[in-house]
Amino acid sequence: MAYSIIVSARAQKEIEHAIDYYALYSVDAPKKFIQSLANAYITLQSNPYFKIQYKNIRSLKLTIFPYSLFFVINQANYTVRIIACFHNKRNPDNRP
Repeated sequence: MAYSIIVSARAQKEIEHAIDYYALYSVDAPKKFIQSLANAYITLQSNPYFKIQYKNIRSLKLTIFPYSLFFVINQANYTVRIIACFHNKRNPDNRP
């Protein structure tokens, strides 16, 4: 059964910030970032069981871009809640 993706307000804000940043420097980069994000969503819908980072929080690195999605799985409702889209070059102490 496919999992549903739920994006938190915080993660959505971080995603929009990344898209805006890439739009400043390139016409194609925002499109590629969105495509990479869409591919990650497809992966999470079919198999969300990636490495556990802390307690029940898991992560999936985006391809090409230096971002990781941090998420939790609700097995009872078949949902994946994305809680953050974190830039991998930031201070690791600030991870969600």
